[in-house]
Amino acid sequence: MYHLGDITKIDGSKTTPVDVITFGSPCQDLSVAGKREGLSGERSGLFMEAIRIIKEMRDATSKLSMRGSDVDIRLSPSTAIWENVPGAFSSGSPKGGDFRCVLEELARVKDSEISIPMPNKWMPSGCIRGNNWSLAWRTHDAQYWGVPQRRKRICVLARFDNTDADEILFQLFGEANNSETEQIVADT
Repeated sequence: MYHLGDITKIDGSKTTPVDVITFGSPCQDLSVAGKREGLSGERSGLFMEAIRIIKEMRDATSKLSMRGSDVDIRLSPSTAIWENVPGAFSSGSPKGGDFRCVLEELARVKDSEISIPMPNKWMPSGCIRGNNWSLAWRTHDAQYWGVPQRRKRICVLARFDNTDADEILFQLFGEANNSETEQIVADT
């Protein structure tokens, strides 16, 4: 694992290509216990910095692969994982708009024209598929992963290749008894 320092100062085009980027923007602005400033808040707004870095990395590896090098260079990263509090489902205007923005910005890594529709209410899990990309989200509770407390988190898995994110995320390893998990699949 690499630690590159202040996210606002990282140039994704100059970082080492990786297959997976995991990140979680600070939750205070999304949490129901906070001021609810959402993604426009100073801390949770760092989400957009991670998206910028992912796009810079993919653009740089795309240019490398076009040069016809002997090295097999894949667009990097092929996967992004974002984690945050369930308050993201209701944060923003309209209610839940911040989560829609998270999904839309992750999808725009691959499809710059995509528009994710706003549902009446976000379900605890779901999937959206596009042309050679997919997103899946699921609410996890730490109590099912060996932590002696209830601590719910949303996990969003974005795949920027032909692999279906829902096939990865909906494998039931530690949450077989979690009755809150529902799968909703929507093709775009």
